Amino acid sequence: MLAPAWTTAFSLTSVPSTATSPAGPMLLWTIVLLIVPCGGNHVWLHLEVQPNPVFEGDTLTLRCQKSKNAALSQVKFYKDGEVLHFSKASYLLWRGAATVKSSGLYSCSGQVTHVSQQGTQTSGTVKVQVQELFPPPVLRAVPSPKLHEGNLVLLRCQTELHPQRSASRLRFSFHKDGRILKHRGLHPELQISRVKEEDSGLYWCEASTDNGQVQKQSPGLEIRVQEPVSRPLLTIRHGAAGPAAGGTVELLCEAQRGSPPILYQFYLNEKILGNCSAPQGGATSLLFPVTSEQDAGNYSCEAENSVSRERSEPKKLSMDGPQVLSTPSHPKWLVPGLPLSLLGLMIIAAALLGYFRPWRRSEHHQNEKDGVTYSVVYTAPKKRKAMSESTSGKKDISTVYAEVRHSSRNLPPRARI
Repeated sequence: MLAPAWTTAFSLTSVPSTATSPAGPMLLWTIVLLIVPCGGNHVWLHLEVQPNPVFEGDTLTLRCQKSKNAALSQVKFYKDGEVLHFSKASYLLWRGAATVKSSGLYSCSGQVTHVSQQGTQTSGTVKVQVQELFPPPVLRAVPSPKLHEGNLVLLRCQTELHPQRSASRLRFSFHKDGRILKHRGLHPELQISRVKEEDSGLYWCEASTDNGQVQKQSPGLEIRVQEPVSRPLLTIRHGAAGPAAGGTVELLCEAQRGSPPILYQFYLNEKILGNCSAPQGGATSLLFPVTSEQDAGNYSCEAENSVSRERSEPKKLSMDGPQVLSTPSHPKWLVPGLPLSLLGLMIIAAALLGYFRPWRRSEHHQNEKDGVTYSVVYTAPKKRKAMSESTSGKKDISTVYAEVRHSSRNLPPRARI
């Protein structure tokens, strides 16, 4: 509190004091000034801020101090010119949890009642700068946020306490897609071993004080676990009549599993026909015009992503339609000898037929009178059976074929027509 303005008044006391002197009234006024302080130069209110310095989470205390022997009411506290708190009673204290947003210019005002002063008074302005206890954390993925299935990843929630508050203690929480993975632990790391594709997602962490007064979240970190592609399946589609020159076939390639994007390539006899991309995964197709028989051959497709590459089984396309290539089950040395084997079987069959075939005898007869010529073929039993029958005097001959021919010269004229 500043001292009253005594100097000017006191300098006037050097003038002689007489009852009849014209300076009498001025001397009396000087005495009054010596007794009562000059209200215009007196500071009635003073704002006190605690603690100093102030950090996030601290209890910010504002005290509106009045002059001695003065009464105070209708107290208001201001921040940046706006009323922060008001009390009709003699309320000298205001408290609140400090945050970074608590920084600003503070003051107070109130109704001061004193013997020589009555009215509203305002304190001076105090600048309050609330310091960060620790910066917002940053989430790191070690070795990388882009992983392959089966990898290990270490998540670190990185932040640092202010040097003046290094004795404070922080707790850490880890979250994924709104789900808590670890809640308020003292260790700022979280390990995930043998990650899978379902571990992909948006991760973030939170650092907080023991009492929870200060809580700060990290920005989100997207982790992607890449799954290798499976062996693709190739399907050849064409019209009902089959592939033909001048037509079009559709080559459809699909990998059932694999992280997108997937790049597909199509081949004919190891020659690249074209490629297609599937940004969201799934199947893709290529329309291929058939111009000639040279377009027949072995077709295949290949699927590739950032993890692996796989080739489909080949399929053969002919003008009769597509067929799946298969490995021969018989030895290769049997293929060249197949005609010789068939020829041997034919010779054996002919020999057996000749052995078991009955003996035949043919006779030709001609009737000169009637002009009829005919042939008769007789069959006889096998040799052993014929010999037994000859010894018994019996003869078993059957007619199996007869051919009759008429001489046209002896026929009546009508019959020749």
